[in-house]
Amino acid sequence: MSVRTPPRLLELAGRSLLRDQALTMSTLEELPTELFPPLFMEAFSRRHCEALKLMVQAWPFHHLPLRPLIKMGCLETFQAVLYGLDALLTQGVSPLFSHRRWKLQVLDLQDVSENFWMVWSESMACGCFPNAMRNRKPVQDCPSMREQQPLTVFIDLWLQTRTLDEYLTCLLLWVKQRKDLLHLCCKKLRILGMPLHNIRNILKMVNLDCIQEVEVNCSWILPILTQFTPYLGQMRNLQRLDLSHVDVSHYVSTKQKEFVTQFSSQFLKLHYLQELYMNSVSFLEGHLDQLLSCLKTPLKILAITNCVLLESDLRHLSQCPSVSQLKTLDLRGVRLANVSLVPLQVLLEKVAGTLEYLDLDDCGIVDSQVSTILPALSRCFELTTFSFCGNPISMATLENLLCHTIRLNNLCLELYPAPRDSYDADGTLCRSRFAQLGAELMGRVRDLRHPKRILFCTDYCPDCGNRTFYGLNIDQRCC
Repeated sequence: MSVRTPPRLLELAGRSLLRDQALTMSTLEELPTELFPPLFMEAFSRRHCEALKLMVQAWPFHHLPLRPLIKMGCLETFQAVLYGLDALLTQGVSPLFSHRRWKLQVLDLQDVSENFWMVWSESMACGCFPNAMRNRKPVQDCPSMREQQPLTVFIDLWLQTRTLDEYLTCLLLWVKQRKDLLHLCCKKLRILGMPLHNIRNILKMVNLDCIQEVEVNCSWILPILTQFTPYLGQMRNLQRLDLSHVDVSHYVSTKQKEFVTQFSSQFLKLHYLQELYMNSVSFLEGHLDQLLSCLKTPLKILAITNCVLLESDLRHLSQCPSVSQLKTLDLRGVRLANVSLVPLQVLLEKVAGTLEYLDLDDCGIVDSQVSTILPALSRCFELTTFSFCGNPISMATLENLLCHTIRLNNLCLELYPAPRDSYDADGTLCRSRFAQLGAELMGRVRDLRHPKRILFCTDYCPDCGNRTFYGLNIDQRCC
């Protein structure tokens, strides 16, 4: 039988305080600052709505990070917080404590750790200010805040259903009715499936200059993409763009070219773009030069995955000034079997001084192509992760590849395919042969250098669709 931990004196005092509404009103003015977080958390979890309204008005901190508490309460408690904020928006001071200005400036609905409030409450009760609050970004981090607005609401928008959840619906209605009195700041926008007219209505309430990260992963047809594209150019502080599963291959080439021109032109306005992810995007084939020519700032991350590229696209990529300082290059699933890898060699030479992560999984690279990129690869001294899974190469080529990474002292993780010599004629991995080849290979590697972590992977399993990874010997296996 387990013994329950008795409630602390602080918790009992908080519960007693919340039970007496009149006492709450009369004592909040004199309540020690360190008691506000645990008392607020108690009021939210026990749904004391009237107490919440008063505590919001007396909140002694700059930030109110509400997101972690929403799961503890209900829509009514969320609304109580919003009602409590109305006094600030309409009067600028708390009606209960009119002799002092309200300290609260930010309602923070961004994602933070779920135990944030517990850590904060315990730290404040012990008389120390936790790092979690000390490291919160200041209001000035928002590039579009206007000084005359007393309140900023920070939120990450995930638009993934046809109808909004009740909390977001409630918030947006509240913001819409007070749009001239507060600033709604969204830094992360994720669109996973929603009618464009709904998205437009939401974006009208958000200053697009605030958005720093955008992910679009929905099967929009070309006309809808064309309508959404102009919004990108208004996100002038955008740092990360992630676009997935865009298939316009069934449209005539002239329509595709028009869209690529319009889409690429928005990049001319994005002076802070550092990360570009394009996954399963069909319009890049033969048009990559249009996109790259509009990039005006150096990228840190470029991920073009599961796309079809022509050799001319690779050549333009290797010549693009904006990729000369890449830290991450991800070309997973870009089929390179029948193209020259000279452009890739040129690109690796260009980024050798900065590249830390290189992923060439499932590119179909064969033995005769590998030697082209080896000299450039061996000079990528900053490389920490190299993944080459799914490329059908022999034992001899794999050994040569490992020998060329001998001087890459920063390599912490290397992922390679099991050599084709390990497979039977029907494509099944022969474990005994793989164990023998693996032992020989690792013996050779250890003679040359001391690897930190090397894993070898099989082809995708036709039953489960996964790969199996093996360590330095056949018994070290992980999924």
